[in-house]
Amino acid sequence: MAIDAGNSKTDVALLGTDGSVLGTARGGGFRPPAVGVTAAVDVLAEAVARAHADAGRAPAAPGAPVPPVQQVMACLANADLPVEEEQLATALMERGWARKVTVHNDTFAVLRAGLLAHEGDAAPRGVAVVCGAGINCAGMLPDGRTTRFPAIGRLSGDWGGGGGLSEEALWHAARAEDGRGEPTLLRTALPAHFGLDSMYALIEALHLGRIPQAKRLELTPVLFGAAAEGDAVARSLVERMAEEVVTMVVVALRRLGLLDEEVPVLLGGGVLAAGHPLLNGRINQLLALRAPRAVPRVVHARPVLGASLLGLDALGAPPDAHDRARHYFETRAHSPGTETGAAPGTGAEAGADVRG
Repeated sequence: MAIDAGNSKTDVALLGTDGSVLGTARGGGFRPPAVGVTAAVDVLAEAVARAHADAGRAPAAPGAPVPPVQQVMACLANADLPVEEEQLATALMERGWARKVTVHNDTFAVLRAGLLAHEGDAAPRGVAVVCGAGINCAGMLPDGRTTRFPAIGRLSGDWGGGGGLSEEALWHAARAEDGRGEPTLLRTALPAHFGLDSMYALIEALHLGRIPQAKRLELTPVLFGAAAEGDAVARSLVERMAEEVVTMVVVALRRLGLLDEEVPVLLGGGVLAAGHPLLNGRINQLLALRAPRAVPRVVHARPVLGASLLGLDALGAPPDAHDRARHYFETRAHSPGTETGAAPGTGAEAGADVRG
Protein backbone atom coordinates (compact mmCIF):
# COMPACT_ATOMS: atom_id res chain seq x y z
CA MET A 1 0.00 0.00 0.00
CA ALA A 2 1.43 3.34 -1.09
CA ILE A 3 0.26 6.52 0.63
CA ASP A 4 1.20 10.03 -0.41
CA ALA A 5 -0.39 12.56 1.93
CA GLY A 6 -0.09 16.32 1.60
CA ASN A 7 -1.78 19.07 3.56
CA SER A 8 -4.63 19.31 1.07
CA LYS A 9 -5.05 15.80 -0.36
CA THR A 10 -4.08 12.17 0.06
CA ASP A 11 -3.49 9.55 -2.63
CA VAL A 12 -3.57 5.83 -1.81
CA ALA A 13 -2.67 2.97 -4.14
CA LEU A 14 -2.77 -0.78 -3.60
CA LEU A 15 -0.22 -2.67 -5.67
CA GLY A 16 0.63 -6.28 -6.24
CA THR A 17 4.22 -7.32 -5.63
CA ASP A 18 4.56 -7.44 -9.42
CA GLY A 19 3.88 -3.68 -9.58
CA SER A 20 0.32 -3.99 -10.87
CA VAL A 21 -2.02 -1.34 -9.45
CA LEU A 22 -5.08 -3.01 -7.95
CA GLY A 23 -6.95 -0.02 -6.56
CA THR A 24 -6.59 3.70 -5.95
CA ALA A 25 -8.37 6.46 -4.07
CA ARG A 26 -7.98 10.11 -3.18
CA GLY A 27 -8.93 11.62 0.17
CA GLY A 28 -8.60 14.74 2.24
CA GLY A 29 -5.56 16.51 3.58
CA PHE A 30 -3.22 15.16 6.24
CA ARG A 31 -2.74 17.75 9.00
CA PRO A 32 -1.79 16.19 12.34
CA PRO A 33 -0.48 19.50 13.79
CA ALA A 34 -3.93 21.03 13.27
CA VAL A 35 -6.26 18.15 14.15
CA GLY A 36 -4.13 15.65 16.08
CA VAL A 37 -2.63 12.34 14.99
CA THR A 38 -5.75 10.22 15.48
CA ALA A 39 -8.03 12.49 13.47
CA ALA A 40 -5.39 12.88 10.75
CA VAL A 41 -4.98 9.10 10.42
CA ASP A 42 -8.78 8.78 10.30
CA VAL A 43 -8.66 10.84 7.09
CA LEU A 44 -6.11 8.41 5.69
CA ALA A 45 -8.32 5.50 6.76
CA GLU A 46 -11.21 6.78 4.63
CA ALA A 47 -9.00 6.83 1.53
CA VAL A 48 -7.49 3.45 2.42
CA ALA A 49 -10.97 1.93 2.64
CA ARG A 50 -11.94 3.36 -0.75
CA ALA A 51 -8.73 2.07 -2.33
CA HIS A 52 -9.52 -1.43 -1.00
CA ALA A 53 -13.08 -1.11 -2.33
CA ASP A 54 -11.70 -0.09 -5.72
CA ALA A 55 -9.60 -3.26 -5.62
CA GLY A 56 -12.66 -5.33 -4.71
CA ARG A 57 -11.53 -6.23 -1.22
CA ALA A 58 -11.91 -5.11 2.37
CA PRO A 59 -9.07 -3.63 4.43
CA ALA A 60 -7.72 -5.70 7.29
CA ALA A 61 -9.32 -5.07 10.65
CA PRO A 62 -7.13 -4.14 13.63
CA GLY A 63 -5.87 -7.31 15.23
CA ALA A 64 -6.14 -9.43 12.09
CA PRO A 65 -3.69 -12.33 12.46
CA VAL A 66 -2.01 -11.91 9.05
CA PRO A 67 -2.84 -8.68 7.19
CA PRO A 68 -2.92 -9.29 3.43
CA VAL A 69 -0.82 -6.17 2.75
CA GLN A 70 2.89 -6.82 3.22
CA GLN A 71 4.12 -3.22 3.36
CA VAL A 72 2.66 0.24 3.90
CA MET A 73 4.95 2.90 2.45
CA ALA A 74 3.60 6.22 3.70
CA CYS A 75 5.13 9.50 2.54
CA LEU A 76 3.51 12.10 4.74
CA ALA A 77 3.50 15.87 4.99
CA ASN A 78 4.20 17.08 8.52
CA ALA A 79 6.45 14.09 9.22
CA ASP A 80 9.27 16.56 9.59
CA LEU A 81 11.31 15.12 12.46
CA PRO A 82 12.40 11.50 13.14
CA VAL A 83 10.29 11.48 16.30
CA GLU A 84 7.25 12.43 14.22
CA GLU A 85 7.97 9.67 11.72
CA GLU A 86 8.14 7.17 14.57
CA GLN A 87 4.90 8.46 16.12
CA LEU A 88 3.06 8.28 12.81
CA ALA A 89 4.43 4.84 11.97
CA THR A 90 3.13 3.57 15.30
CA ALA A 91 -0.29 5.13 14.67
CA LEU A 92 -0.51 3.51 11.22
CA MET A 93 0.70 0.15 12.52
CA GLU A 94 -2.07 0.19 15.13
CA ARG A 95 -4.64 0.28 12.31
CA GLY A 96 -3.61 -3.24 11.31
CA TRP A 97 -3.36 -2.40 7.62
CA ALA A 98 -0.12 -4.27 6.93
CA ARG A 99 2.60 -6.47 8.35
CA LYS A 100 5.10 -3.60 8.15
CA VAL A 101 4.80 0.20 8.06
CA THR A 102 7.45 2.67 6.92
CA VAL A 103 6.94 6.43 7.18
CA HIS A 104 8.96 9.03 5.28
CA ASN A 105 8.51 12.75 4.84
CA ASP A 106 6.62 13.38 1.60
CA THR A 107 9.69 14.97 0.00
CA PHE A 108 11.03 11.44 -0.48
CA ALA A 109 7.99 10.58 -2.63
CA VAL A 110 8.82 13.42 -5.01
CA LEU A 111 12.47 12.33 -5.07
CA ARG A 112 11.66 8.71 -5.88
CA ALA A 113 8.98 9.64 -8.42
CA GLY A 114 11.41 11.85 -10.28
CA LEU A 115 14.19 9.29 -10.62
CA LEU A 116 14.23 7.58 -13.99
CA ALA A 117 14.44 3.78 -14.21
CA HIS A 118 18.19 3.75 -14.85
CA GLU A 119 18.77 6.23 -12.00
CA GLY A 120 16.75 4.64 -9.28
CA ASP A 121 15.28 1.18 -9.69
CA ALA A 122 18.51 -0.70 -8.99
CA ALA A 123 20.04 1.79 -6.54
CA PRO A 124 18.07 4.99 -5.82
CA ARG A 125 20.33 8.02 -5.59
CA GLY A 126 19.54 11.71 -5.86
CA VAL A 127 18.42 14.93 -4.21
CA ALA A 128 15.02 16.59 -4.38
CA VAL A 129 13.68 19.99 -3.38
CA VAL A 130 9.95 20.45 -2.90
CA CYS A 131 8.69 24.01 -2.97
CA GLY A 132 4.97 24.21 -2.30
CA ALA A 133 3.52 26.23 0.56
CA GLY A 134 6.85 25.69 2.31
CA ILE A 135 10.18 24.30 1.25
CA ASN A 136 12.04 21.08 1.98
CA CYS A 137 14.94 19.10 0.60
CA ALA A 138 15.93 15.45 0.90
CA GLY A 139 18.53 13.15 -0.57
CA MET A 140 19.19 9.42 -0.62
CA LEU A 141 21.99 6.99 -1.41
CA PRO A 142 21.76 3.38 -2.67
CA ASP A 143 22.87 2.03 0.72
CA GLY A 144 19.80 3.57 2.37
CA ARG A 145 21.46 6.62 3.89
CA THR A 146 19.43 9.80 3.63
CA THR A 147 19.72 13.47 4.45
CA ARG A 148 17.02 16.07 5.02
CA PHE A 149 16.18 19.28 6.84
CA PRO A 150 13.66 19.83 9.66
CA ALA A 151 11.76 22.22 7.35
CA ILE A 152 9.32 23.57 9.92
CA GLY A 153 9.61 27.22 8.96
CA ARG A 154 11.69 30.10 10.24
CA LEU A 155 12.32 28.18 13.46
CA SER A 156 14.49 25.75 11.48
CA GLY A 157 16.08 28.40 9.28
CA ASP A 158 13.78 28.10 6.27
CA TRP A 159 12.87 30.89 3.88
CA GLY A 160 10.43 30.95 1.02
CA GLY A 161 8.01 28.48 -0.44
CA GLY A 162 4.66 29.74 -1.65
CA GLY A 163 3.62 30.83 1.82
CA GLY A 164 6.86 32.63 2.54
CA LEU A 165 6.85 34.38 -0.83
CA SER A 166 3.30 35.65 -0.32
CA GLU A 167 4.23 37.03 3.11
CA GLU A 168 7.30 38.78 1.69
CA ALA A 169 5.22 40.24 -1.13
CA LEU A 170 2.70 41.63 1.35
CA TRP A 171 5.48 43.12 3.49
CA HIS A 172 7.09 44.96 0.58
CA ALA A 173 3.74 46.12 -0.81
CA ALA A 174 2.64 47.52 2.56
CA ARG A 175 5.88 49.48 2.93
CA ALA A 176 5.61 50.77 -0.63
CA GLU A 177 2.14 52.12 0.11
CA ASP A 178 3.05 54.07 3.24
CA GLY A 179 6.44 55.31 2.05
CA ARG A 180 8.77 53.15 4.15
CA GLY A 181 9.78 50.99 1.21
CA GLU A 182 10.72 51.33 -2.43
CA PRO A 183 8.06 51.48 -5.14
CA THR A 184 6.78 48.15 -6.48
CA LEU A 185 3.98 46.91 -8.72
CA LEU A 186 2.98 44.68 -5.83
CA ARG A 187 1.42 47.69 -4.08
CA THR A 188 -1.47 47.67 -6.54
CA ALA A 189 -1.31 44.12 -7.91
CA LEU A 190 -1.86 42.34 -4.59
CA PRO A 191 -5.05 44.17 -3.53
CA ALA A 192 -6.34 44.10 -7.11
CA HIS A 193 -6.22 40.29 -7.00
CA PHE A 194 -8.94 40.40 -4.34
CA GLY A 195 -10.87 43.25 -5.97
CA LEU A 196 -9.57 45.87 -3.52
CA ASP A 197 -8.18 49.31 -4.34
CA SER A 198 -5.35 49.69 -1.84
CA MET A 199 -2.92 47.83 0.37
CA TYR A 200 -4.62 49.41 3.37
CA ALA A 201 -7.89 47.74 2.35
CA LEU A 202 -6.10 44.40 1.87
CA ILE A 203 -4.33 44.65 5.22
CA GLU A 204 -7.67 45.34 6.91
CA ALA A 205 -9.39 42.44 5.13
CA LEU A 206 -6.63 40.00 6.08
CA HIS A 207 -6.35 41.24 9.66
CA LEU A 208 -10.10 41.02 10.30
CA GLY A 209 -10.42 37.62 8.65
CA ARG A 210 -12.57 38.72 5.73
CA ILE A 211 -9.99 37.03 3.50
CA PRO A 212 -9.05 33.59 4.88
CA GLN A 213 -5.43 32.92 5.74
CA ALA A 214 -5.21 30.11 3.19
CA LYS A 215 -6.03 32.49 0.33
CA ARG A 216 -2.73 34.31 0.86
CA LEU A 217 -1.16 31.58 -1.23
CA GLU A 218 -3.03 33.01 -4.20
CA LEU A 219 -0.67 35.99 -4.07
CA THR A 220 2.39 33.94 -5.03
CA PRO A 221 1.46 33.80 -8.75
CA VAL A 222 0.80 37.56 -8.56
CA LEU A 223 4.36 38.00 -7.32
CA PHE A 224 5.72 35.97 -10.24
CA GLY A 225 3.62 38.04 -12.63
CA ALA A 226 5.12 41.26 -11.28
CA ALA A 227 8.61 39.76 -11.56
CA ALA A 228 7.96 38.83 -15.19
CA GLU A 229 7.02 42.46 -15.85
CA GLY A 230 10.42 43.53 -14.56
CA ASP A 231 9.47 44.78 -11.09
CA ALA A 232 12.73 45.02 -9.13
CA VAL A 233 11.26 44.07 -5.75
CA ALA A 234 9.42 41.04 -7.11
CA ARG A 235 12.48 39.92 -9.07
CA SER A 236 14.64 40.15 -5.96
CA LEU A 237 12.27 37.81 -4.09
CA VAL A 238 12.23 35.29 -6.93
CA GLU A 239 16.02 35.39 -7.15
CA ARG A 240 16.31 34.84 -3.40
CA MET A 241 13.98 31.85 -3.74
CA ALA A 242 16.35 30.39 -6.33
CA GLU A 243 19.26 31.02 -3.97
CA GLU A 244 17.50 29.14 -1.16
CA VAL A 245 16.72 26.16 -3.39
CA VAL A 246 20.31 25.86 -4.60
CA THR A 247 21.74 26.33 -1.10
CA MET A 248 19.68 23.39 0.17
CA VAL A 249 20.69 21.24 -2.80
CA VAL A 250 24.41 21.96 -2.38
CA VAL A 251 24.31 21.22 1.35
CA ALA A 252 22.45 17.94 0.74
CA LEU A 253 24.90 16.90 -1.99
CA ARG A 254 27.85 17.70 0.26
CA ARG A 255 26.40 15.71 3.17
CA LEU A 256 25.97 12.68 0.92
CA GLY A 257 29.39 13.01 -0.71
CA LEU A 258 27.79 13.62 -4.12
CA LEU A 259 28.91 17.16 -4.85
CA ASP A 260 31.53 16.02 -7.37
CA GLU A 261 29.42 13.30 -8.99
CA GLU A 262 26.81 13.40 -11.71
CA VAL A 263 23.54 13.12 -9.83
CA PRO A 264 19.89 13.97 -10.53
CA VAL A 265 18.45 16.97 -8.71
CA LEU A 266 14.66 16.82 -8.76
CA LEU A 267 12.57 19.98 -8.46
CA GLY A 268 8.98 19.44 -7.31
CA GLY A 269 6.01 21.12 -5.69
CA GLY A 270 3.67 23.72 -7.14
CA VAL A 271 6.11 26.65 -7.18
CA LEU A 272 8.87 24.77 -9.02
CA ALA A 273 6.63 22.62 -11.22
CA ALA A 274 4.96 25.78 -12.55
CA GLY A 275 8.11 26.37 -14.58
CA HIS A 276 8.52 30.11 -13.99
CA PRO A 277 11.41 31.01 -16.33
CA LEU A 278 13.03 33.49 -13.96
CA LEU A 279 13.01 31.09 -10.98
CA ASN A 280 13.90 27.85 -12.72
CA GLY A 281 16.38 29.51 -15.02
CA ARG A 282 18.19 31.11 -12.09
CA ILE A 283 18.24 27.77 -10.25
CA ASN A 284 19.91 26.15 -13.26
CA GLN A 285 22.45 28.97 -13.50
CA LEU A 286 23.41 28.73 -9.83
CA LEU A 287 23.63 24.95 -9.90
CA ALA A 288 25.94 25.15 -12.91
CA LEU A 289 28.27 27.32 -10.81
CA ARG A 290 28.06 25.54 -7.46
CA ALA A 291 27.27 21.93 -8.36
CA PRO A 292 28.25 21.66 -12.03
CA ARG A 293 27.72 17.90 -12.21
CA ALA A 294 24.15 18.10 -10.87
CA VAL A 295 21.45 17.29 -13.43
CA PRO A 296 18.36 19.37 -12.55
CA ARG A 297 14.94 18.18 -13.69
CA VAL A 298 11.41 19.31 -12.86
CA VAL A 299 9.19 16.50 -11.54
CA HIS A 300 5.67 16.33 -12.93
CA ALA A 301 5.00 12.70 -11.92
CA ARG A 302 2.48 12.20 -9.14
CA PRO A 303 4.17 11.67 -5.77
CA VAL A 304 2.09 8.53 -5.13
CA LEU A 305 4.23 6.94 -7.84
CA GLY A 306 7.24 7.70 -5.66
CA ALA A 307 5.61 6.10 -2.63
CA SER A 308 4.77 3.07 -4.78
CA LEU A 309 8.34 2.72 -6.03
CA LEU A 310 9.73 3.08 -2.51
CA GLY A 311 7.40 0.29 -1.41
CA LEU A 312 8.57 -1.95 -4.24
CA ASP A 313 12.16 -1.08 -3.30
CA ALA A 314 11.48 -2.21 0.28
CA LEU A 315 10.10 -5.53 -0.97
CA GLY A 316 13.05 -6.13 -3.29
CA ALA A 317 10.75 -6.21 -6.31
CA PRO A 318 12.33 -6.86 -9.73
CA PRO A 319 12.79 -4.11 -12.37
CA ASP A 320 9.70 -5.15 -14.33
CA ALA A 321 7.54 -4.47 -11.25
CA HIS A 322 8.87 -0.92 -11.10
CA ASP A 323 8.23 -0.55 -14.84
CA ARG A 324 4.66 -1.75 -14.43
CA ALA A 325 3.88 0.70 -11.62
CA ARG A 326 5.55 3.59 -13.45
CA HIS A 327 3.63 2.82 -16.64
CA TYR A 328 0.32 2.82 -14.77
CA PHE A 329 0.76 6.24 -13.19
CA GLU A 330 2.45 7.86 -16.16
CA THR A 331 -0.36 6.81 -18.52
CA ARG A 332 -3.17 7.81 -16.17
CA ALA A 333 -2.65 11.50 -15.60
CA HIS A 334 -5.81 12.10 -13.60
CA SER A 335 -6.91 15.66 -13.16
CA PRO A 336 -6.96 16.62 -9.49
CA GLY A 337 -10.14 15.40 -7.89
CA THR A 338 -10.91 12.73 -10.49
CA GLU A 339 -9.10 9.90 -8.74
CA THR A 340 -11.36 7.07 -7.62
CA GLY A 341 -13.22 8.07 -4.51
CA ALA A 342 -12.06 11.71 -4.47
CA ALA A 343 -13.38 13.42 -1.42
CA PRO A 344 -15.33 16.58 -2.24
CA GLY A 345 -14.60 19.81 -0.48
CA THR A 346 -11.11 18.81 0.66
CA GLY A 347 -9.09 21.01 -1.63
CA ALA A 348 -8.32 18.09 -3.91
CA GLU A 349 -10.50 19.50 -6.62
CA ALA A 350 -8.48 22.71 -6.61
CA GLY A 351 -5.30 20.84 -7.31
CA ALA A 352 -3.39 22.87 -4.72
CA ASP A 353 -1.42 20.22 -2.91
CA VAL A 354 0.20 22.37 -0.26
CA ARG A 355 3.39 20.84 1.08
CA GLY A 356 6.02 22.16 3.39
